[in-house]
Amino acid sequence: MRSVEPEVFLVARPQLDYGAIAAYLREVGGESWLERLDRGELDNDAQNLAELAGRLCYRSWEPGLNPNVVRVRTDQEKYLQNILASAHGSVLEHVSFSFVLHNVSRVFTHEVVRHRPGTAVSQESLRFVRLDEIPFWFPDWAREDPELMKRAAALLGELEAFQLWMADHFGLDEGGVPFHEKKHKTSFMRRFAPEGVATGLVWTANIRTLRHTIEARTDPGAEEEIRLVFGKIGEIMRAEAPALFGDYEVRDGAWVPGWRKV
Repeated sequence: MRSVEPEVFLVARPQLDYGAIAAYLREVGGESWLERLDRGELDNDAQNLAELAGRLCYRSWEPGLNPNVVRVRTDQEKYLQNILASAHGSVLEHVSFSFVLHNVSRVFTHEVVRHRPGTAVSQESLRFVRLDEIPFWFPDWAREDPELMKRAAALLGELEAFQLWMADHFGLDEGGVPFHEKKHKTSFMRRFAPEGVATGLVWTANIRTLRHTIEARTDPGAEEEIRLVFGKIGEIMRAEAPALFGDYEVRDGAWVPGWRKV
């Protein structure tokens, strides 16, 4: 048994093709947005993509392009705050981030896959990946209970030893064992791993989904491991896109938004 801590790695963020955007804006008369870009006022691709999508919806690049628009917000933070306040969440769905969630339990993954809209998930497969140890996360309150930790370590040690015994019993490391046979036996062996075994996944979500999931999964009633992980994701996103996550207030670990249901 190996004690582990859940970790979050941001591995992908939006990257815009400003040449293509410039070509489009010349077509519709929105060159003034490019001037803001040249002045260094637009230096965040994630926020720029959300603003681009929002302005396209109303043709609000500058006054006069849409006869109904006589004034436009040129401050990106105020513009995006208005998007959040008006719950125009569809434009946020264009902006996606990818995370590696490392050393999270299968308890966690069973919970997070319930948030399907706006996400993509690739999880380590224990049908293919054979366990030779049982990595496991313990919350602080459990670590402070010596008797609990002693019994937990003994139980996990038995499960770990059984994994190693089965691999030897099935001769999986002997020469010439075909991969389909290893897969077949490994699939059986995973049934003896606890739901708390640490695993990993790539989790991609758009801004609208991220906001909803951070709110739901840092709530005091959420499972404690998922609260821990999504608190970390919230901190990453506040740094990555402050205009889209700056309305949150963290209260005892719960991320409470200024604007809900975006």
